[in-house]
Amino acid sequence: MSLRTNLKKVLPPISVTEQEALDAGDVWIESSIYRGKPDMAAVRELPTAQLTADEQAFMDGPVQSLLEMIDDFELANGKHIPEEILDFLGKNKFFAMIIPKKFGGLEFSPYANSTVVTTIATKSGAIAVTVMVPNSLGPGELLMHYGTEQQQNYWLPRLAVGNDIPCFALTSPEAGSDAGSIPDAAIVTKGEYEGEEVLGLRVSWDKRYITLAPIATVLGLAFKVFDPEQLLGDELELGITCALLPKSHPGVELGNRHDPMGVRFYNGTTRGNDVFIPMDFIIGGQKNIGKGWQMLVSCLGAGRGISLPAMGVATAQTAFKSTAEYSFVREQFGVPIGRFEGIQDKLADIAGKTFLLEAMRVLTTEGLGEGLKPSVVTAIAKYHMTELGRDVLNSAMDVQAGKAIQRGPQNTLANGYSALPIAITVEGANILTRNLMIFGQGAMRCHPHLKEMVDLIHSDDASADAQFNKVLTKTVKFSVKNALRSFTNSYLPFLRSAESALPEVRPYEKRLNALSAKLAPLADLSLLVLGGDLKKAELLSARLGDVISYVYASMATVRFYEQRVENRQQALPYFQYAMEWSLQQGEKAIVDFVNNFPNMPTKGLMRVLTNTYTSSVSGISDDLIRTLSEAALQDSSIKDQITHAVKVIPGDGNDINEQAFKAKHAAMPLLSKVQKALRKAPVVPFLSFENAVTKLHEKGDLNDTEMEILLEYNEKRKLSVRVDEYTFDMELVDENGDKFEETKANAA
Repeated sequence: MSLRTNLKKVLPPISVTEQEALDAGDVWIESSIYRGKPDMAAVRELPTAQLTADEQAFMDGPVQSLLEMIDDFELANGKHIPEEILDFLGKNKFFAMIIPKKFGGLEFSPYANSTVVTTIATKSGAIAVTVMVPNSLGPGELLMHYGTEQQQNYWLPRLAVGNDIPCFALTSPEAGSDAGSIPDAAIVTKGEYEGEEVLGLRVSWDKRYITLAPIATVLGLAFKVFDPEQLLGDELELGITCALLPKSHPGVELGNRHDPMGVRFYNGTTRGNDVFIPMDFIIGGQKNIGKGWQMLVSCLGAGRGISLPAMGVATAQTAFKSTAEYSFVREQFGVPIGRFEGIQDKLADIAGKTFLLEAMRVLTTEGLGEGLKPSVVTAIAKYHMTELGRDVLNSAMDVQAGKAIQRGPQNTLANGYSALPIAITVEGANILTRNLMIFGQGAMRCHPHLKEMVDLIHSDDASADAQFNKVLTKTVKFSVKNALRSFTNSYLPFLRSAESALPEVRPYEKRLNALSAKLAPLADLSLLVLGGDLKKAELLSARLGDVISYVYASMATVRFYEQRVENRQQALPYFQYAMEWSLQQGEKAIVDFVNNFPNMPTKGLMRVLTNTYTSSVSGISDDLIRTLSEAALQDSSIKDQITHAVKVIPGDGNDINEQAFKAKHAAMPLLSKVQKALRKAPVVPFLSFENAVTKLHEKGDLNDTEMEILLEYNEKRKLSVRVDEYTFDMELVDENGDKFEETKANAA
């Protein structure tokens, strides 16, 4: 009995849904990471994405107008998105960013799509979700790729201008992560449609968590098709299928809502029982029966690579901007709180991870802009960028403390904090994405021979043994090269390579190359020793996925620093922190993987090949933390660049914070002058800052202009550190103690 035949007995077969997921999408730079040789040349040669004139005009016009319309505090306390906002979104084609121009859409690039969603999300998560869903996985994208010409010509122009609002229903109470097990079923049969008897499907479904379902006018629906009467052939189960049903179609139930953390985007249920639909409702027509899962996994790139990562970036940019400004303006013991080392630790982490997130956003959307659909990279982006957004916001909540937990229009963090679990949960829960998808798909897609080997193991072809032996020989040679590369990089660091022309980048590029080199033999040995059981060993495989992810993040950071940064001197501590953090996370994943590998002889070999004998991993130095936190307090171009999505609207919380921040920077020489004067001749009693400034002015230590600048700064400072207040009956009051609604009415 051959080796291949023995392996066939022990290796579990790949299911149809697993195979379709593995076959979907493209392989991009993640392949070079997996193979131990990160292709930095390909990253550097990638065309730089920029907003076109039309895309920039959309940002400056409709997006800016939308931001001015949104009152996220009022939205969070209401029940519905205001009708005027929904109408504005439709008329200005916010739902049509991915629809081609020939159908009336905007046909924006992935980079522009991401920029729009990120910008809206800094103002309102609810409106951002409302915009992103029609531009993500759903009827629009499925129609563009798989719809018949008649379906495209009818639906896409209507979707483009908001005449129809789409939703897509996949998740059911019984099938979440295991979408292939959906119980929703359709029976091939004949029925009456528009007065004629036609061949069609009788469908029953029960779906939940469907965004936009309560206001949708057209329902995308996934279900399994069965043909018990064999009207289409001799197969009983035909597979997952996608169809498009108008809300007005008899039997379609839409309307009931969920309440996702109080974030007021529309999310709810859809049901139908024994609803007859003609074959024309199937996306792509009857020929696409059974191709639904393949269609869905092929179109996941937008949601996983654009929309949800954009939410993570928006969270971080908002948190960084407001926290840096608050840390500079807010003082305790006569010192900005951003100068205390405990705060510096958090502030540096916020700043470095925000830089990292923007770098990952840009590289991922640039890859998608090349027409690629890299399933592994988009899974990396979805998981790590939403998790990093959560990390940053948690740190921001710690720093802003009491100000952060008091809800109100001035609070720039509270609504985002409530919305955080949503991005973590949807488009594949993050636990699933990390533990099953990143390495699981990466191994099969990125290994040069593994997929072919697995196919041959399960093959019934007479020549399979001979072909398998050839592939096995190639695999052994590949693995030996990986082992030698890892050994060399681990013990002879002076032989590590780097191509960057920037001396500050080269040490980091060498480290990311070494990290990738260590990954390759660990993956090879794991597959050899554990085989199909590696799929069940999620704790192990997730760590290998982490290594791929953090090398990708490091590559994105290098590209961003080399090609996008406007002032490298200002950006250097941001870059260093992002690289140190990413590489250390990858190095820790290697250590944890080796320490927990179950086979002792193999574990010993892994230690030798990767020079992993201890659990120690270097940490970020205190000096870098202090340097970056000080940089974060400056009014700099790099701070503006990595918080570009936060558009300040007059009177909102970001505007209040920014005005105080800039006023303090402008007043810094005078504040130093005041401190020196008070040390020389203290004002006793020190009733207030205003009192001290007035006394110094009376003594001639300050002139009229200086006093005016200081008093104006102080008013902005007090407003910035203020938190929203309410009457006993929770009616919002302004800074003067007047009821907010009455003040607004009088102003109008």
